[in-house]
Amino acid sequence: MQQLEVALNGEFVELNQLLKLAGVCDSGGAGKRLVASGVVSVDGEVELRKTCKIRAGQVVSLGDVRINVVAPV
Repeated sequence: MQQLEVALNGEFVELNQLLKLAGVCDSGGAGKRLVASGVVSVDGEVELRKTCKIRAGQVVSLGDVRINVVAPV
């Protein structure tokens, strides 16, 4: 399993943008399509809201990729 860590620049990031920032997809639109397809989980639950707010401490999973979201430095 590939482990990634993304530090927030603010209080939250939208899920589709997080996927782009983490390098899982090339654009926010591609991130929206991934979320809509039902393959993205947030804290172990399938998430279908493309722009749901992801905050520090949450874990986003997609296939064998796990993204840990951390607070801004």
